Amino acid sequence: MRKLPHVTLAFWVMKIAATTLGETAGDLFAQTLKLGYFLTTVALFAIFVVTLAVQLRSRRYNPFFYWTVILSTSTAGTTLSDFMNRDGSAKYLANGATSLGWGPQGLGLGYPTGAAILISVLLLVFALWKASGMTFEIRDIVTFRGETLFWTAILVSNTLGTSMGDFLSDSSGLGYAGGAALVTGALLVLLALMKVPAVPNVLLFWIAFVLTRPLGATAGDFLTKPTAKGGLDLGTAGSSAVLLAILIALTGHALLKERRSVTRLASPPPGTGGERDRVTERTG
Repeated sequence: MRKLPHVTLAFWVMKIAATTLGETAGDLFAQTLKLGYFLTTVALFAIFVVTLAVQLRSRRYNPFFYWTVILSTSTAGTTLSDFMNRDGSAKYLANGATSLGWGPQGLGLGYPTGAAILISVLLLVFALWKASGMTFEIRDIVTFRGETLFWTAILVSNTLGTSMGDFLSDSSGLGYAGGAALVTGALLVLLALMKVPAVPNVLLFWIAFVLTRPLGATAGDFLTKPTAKGGLDLGTAGSSAVLLAILIALTGHALLKERRSVTRLASPPPGTGGERDRVTERTG
């Protein structure tokens, strides 16, 4: 029984929407509401564990369960990355804030160091995955062990993607729009490489999965940051509300489509034994 979605254009649109919402929602809780990176990360990680448990217990693919976990990894990854890379400096504080909430203010590792650590962790996850003999093909991941490896890689990749996106936006000199344009260009290159037989599509999928996170991070910052910093200054609350509405609408459409698919597969075509049985029952 299939547990994960088909990888289509709609899949990537929803992934970008979810990761962009993860950026704006993470900043909403940590910065705008002044909860801080530490408390927000702990709370969001707990939510991730709950949503993951629901997904793992599900017997078949449910778009609502799946995309809820994707969103929870995106929000938790945003604040975890910020906690790792940032500190209590005034440049990281929202207007009017004097601290980053209760608990440690941040590890202050910096984006390059944080990204290097997360890349190492992600490579370790993939090495363990390879050693387990489980498939990397998303359509063939149906076991508890395979899903656990999959979601571990997703959490780490979304955290890594946040670090990469923040580096492009804040430290590279490209700005929010420039960072988003660079990542978009890289994704287009991956799309072209799909036509090259020598390049495995599984490899391209995982690279694209990682890169859509910094795209969401730069897009989220572009929506929420002040115009003086190159953003649109739409605010974290308003941007998050709009993105959440879009993601709910897309998830609802995917859920309806999945239910129709399951119903179609469960119903025998005309002329089969099941159809004759029902006719017999009606005629006595």
